[in-house]
Amino acid sequence: MSLNDAVAYLGRLLDNESKAWRTALTRDAAICLRWLHSYPGETWQERWQASGAEDRGGQDWVELPLAWLEADRGAQPGDRNHLLSGLLALLCADVIRPGMRWMMTRNNYYLVRGLERRRDPHGIARVRAALSTRSVEPRLARETLTKIAIIMVSKAGVVADITVGDCLQLTHTQREIRAQKGKGVSLAYEVLRSMGQFPTDAPATLRVFTTGGQHSVDQMVDRYQIKCAPVRDLIVDYLRERQPAVDYTTLESIAGTLGRQFWRDLELHHPGIDSLRLEPHVAHAWKERLRTIVRRVKQDDGTMIEVHRPRLNCTAQLITVRAFYLDIAQWAAEDPSRWGGWAVPCPVSAADVSWGKEIKRRKARMDQRTRERLPALAALVTLVNERRKAAQDRLERLLSTPEGEVFTVGGHSFHRLALAHRRNGTWAQSLTGGPRRDFTFEEHEAFWTWATIEVLRHTGIRIEELMELSHHSITQYQLPSTGELVPLLQIAPSKSDEERLLLVSPELADVLSAIVCRVRDSSGTIPLVASYDTMERVWNAPMPLLFQRTFGGERRPLTRTSFRNLLVKALTGLGLTDSAGRPLDYRPHDFRRLFVTDAVLNGLPPHIAQVICGHKHITTTMGYKAVYPVEAIEAHRAFIARRRAVRPSEEYRTPSSEEWEAFLGHFERRKLSLGTCARAFGTGCQHEHACVRCSLLRPDPAQRARLAEIRDNLRDRISEAEREGWLGEIEGLKVSLAGAEAKLAQLDAQAAQARQAVDLGMPSFGEIAAHPTWGQTR
Repeated sequence: MSLNDAVAYLGRLLDNESKAWRTALTRDAAICLRWLHSYPGETWQERWQASGAEDRGGQDWVELPLAWLEADRGAQPGDRNHLLSGLLALLCADVIRPGMRWMMTRNNYYLVRGLERRRDPHGIARVRAALSTRSVEPRLARETLTKIAIIMVSKAGVVADITVGDCLQLTHTQREIRAQKGKGVSLAYEVLRSMGQFPTDAPATLRVFTTGGQHSVDQMVDRYQIKCAPVRDLIVDYLRERQPAVDYTTLESIAGTLGRQFWRDLELHHPGIDSLRLEPHVAHAWKERLRTIVRRVKQDDGTMIEVHRPRLNCTAQLITVRAFYLDIAQWAAEDPSRWGGWAVPCPVSAADVSWGKEIKRRKARMDQRTRERLPALAALVTLVNERRKAAQDRLERLLSTPEGEVFTVGGHSFHRLALAHRRNGTWAQSLTGGPRRDFTFEEHEAFWTWATIEVLRHTGIRIEELMELSHHSITQYQLPSTGELVPLLQIAPSKSDEERLLLVSPELADVLSAIVCRVRDSSGTIPLVASYDTMERVWNAPMPLLFQRTFGGERRPLTRTSFRNLLVKALTGLGLTDSAGRPLDYRPHDFRRLFVTDAVLNGLPPHIAQVICGHKHITTTMGYKAVYPVEAIEAHRAFIARRRAVRPSEEYRTPSSEEWEAFLGHFERRKLSLGTCARAFGTGCQHEHACVRCSLLRPDPAQRARLAEIRDNLRDRISEAEREGWLGEIEGLKVSLAGAEAKLAQLDAQAAQARQAVDLGMPSFGEIAAHPTWGQTR
C-alpha cells in the first residue's frame, strides 16, 4: 500500500467522524506514514520494524520521528501530540501491528475508544455489557477493556477473533516485563469465555495455565541433581513402583526424602559414592546430620551464623529410607534380575525408627498446645465478632457520608477521601493522622475471619474440607418418626477418602446463612469458581464454593494462606501468650483439636467424636483429646472423701480463733538468731532454750559468723573458769562448746557437699540384681 493509498484508506475509515476531526487525524496519520516511508520495506509493518521504534518501547519511540521531523523541516510546537495521535489512528486502522510487549509499555488511554469507533463497535459493546453484569468498578472495567484492545491491535481482527492463546500470551508478556498494571487479563479471559468466545472445553480460569501442576517422577528426582546415574534411576524406578498405591503428596514426600535428605546429602559429604551399601561410620554420620536442621541467620551487624535445631520429622524420614531398603530386598526375591543387585543391608535399624517415645512427645506437645488455647477460645470468638460488627458499622457510616465529608463512628472521626482514580471509593483517614484505610477491605477481612473461626470451631473439620465447602454441602434429613427436618452439612472426601454428614447446630446455621447471603450475586445464585488443590496440584471443577471472594473482578476461593493470614490478624491486639511467654497463635488445625477436646469434656462419647471427625481409628480421636486428667482428679477426690468418712469427725472441725492464733504463733516463734527451730507443733522446748546444744536447731548458713563468735566466747569462758577454779561451770560450758562446734561442722559439711560432685561409679549387673545372672540360671 502506497502512501497516498494509506491516507485515502484512513480517510474512508474516519467517515463517521466530524469533518474537523477527520481532517486532523488524517493529517497526523500522514506525518507518521511519511516518517515510516523513509525506511525500507514492502509493507508498512516491515517499515515499522525497520525503524527500530518497537525496540525503543512504548514511551520513547516518539523520539525517532521527532528527530526526523527536525531534520526534515525543523521542530514545531505540537509535533509530539500529532505523532501520538497519528500512531493511534494507524493502530486502530490495522496499518501497523506492534507486539504485545511494546503495547504494554505505552499509554493506551484512548485505544479502546478508537477501536470501538473505527474497528469493532459491536464486539466492544458486548464486552461492556458483560462487564456491567459483574458489577465491576469502572477502573477495573477500563483495564479489562484495555487488555482486550491490546490483543486486538497486536493480533489484528476484532473481539470475536481473540483466542485462548492470545490471552495466555498476554499473561506471559505481562510477567516478563513485570507490568504494574497487571490486573484485567484474568477478568478479560472470564468475560470472553462467558460470552461464548472460547470452546466449551476451555478452562474456567486463565490461572490454570500459570500453575505448575503435577510433576512426573523423573522431574521429582532430577530437581535434586543426583550425580550417580544408577542410583538416580533406581530411585525413579522405586517411586514408579510405589506410585499406584500412594497419593501425589505422599509420593512427592518420598521423593524429597530419598533424593534430597538421603542420597544427595551422601553425595555432598562423600563424593563419588555409588553404592547403597553404607559403611557404619557413613551411616552414623548421615543419621546425625538428618537429626539436625542447620539454618544460616543474618545478624543485625550483617554477619551470618549457623543455627542448629532438632528435626521434628526425623523418625518419619528414617522410616522412609528403611522402607526403601526393605522394599528392594523383598522385590529382589520376587524379581532378582531387576532388584537383586541393589539388595543390601539396611543402614536404618528397627531401634532407629522406634515410634513409642516420639508419639508420646508429640502427644505431650499437642496436648499442651490445646490446653493453652482452649481457655482463650472464648476471648478470641468475642474479639472477632466485635471487630466484625465494628467494621460493618464503619462501612455503613462511610457509605452514608458524601465524599470529602467528615463522619464519626465508634468514638473516632474520619474523613472520607475523594480519590480521582476510584469512583465511589471507600477510603477514609482518621482526623488524628495515620495511614488511609479501605473500609470495604477491612469489613471483608473481619467477616471472613469471623466466618472461618465459627465454622472451624463448630464442626472440627480440616482446612482442606473447609475450602471445599459448597452450597451443595448444605442439605437436610427428614426424621421418619416425627417428620422434622434436620439440617446437615456434607463433608466431601478428603484425607480419609470418605464423606460424612455433620449435624448443623443453630449457631452454625446462622453462620452458614450469613455466608450464603454474602457470596450470592445479583441473580441470587452462588457463582461457580474453580479451585486449585495445592496437595494434589490439580484444578477442581467449578463449584458454588462458600468461601470465595472477588479479587480483581474475578471470583476466587480463599486459599490456605488467606486463612492463616486472617487468623494472624485476628490475634493482633488480643495480648494472649503461651506458657513460654510468646504471643499465642492459632492454626486452622488447632480448632479441630479444640472441637474434640471440648466435645469429650462435655460428655460426647469418643466413638461418636470419631465418626464426626472422620477418623478411621478411635486411637486417632483419643490422640486429639487433650483433656485434663479429670478421671484421676475425680478418683483422688473420691478417695479423700472416703478416708474422711471413716475418720473421727472432730478431726475435721473448724478451729477456733484461739487455736488458730496459737498455731500461727508456734511458727512465728520458731525463728531464732542462729537459724530455725524444727520442733513440732504442740511441743515445748526440752532444752530450756539452750539452742546451741539442741539437735532440733537448723542453723542458717548466713549466721555462721555469729556461731563462730559464740564458739570463741565459750572457749574464753572455759579458760577463765579453769583459771578461777569455777569447776561447776566448766562441764556446762564444754557441753555448749561441743554443740556449737557440731553446728559449725554441719554447716561446713553442707557447703562442701554443695561444691563437690560425688562419683557414684557404674555398678555392675551382679551388684544390683536381686537374682543370679541369666547365665547362672540356665
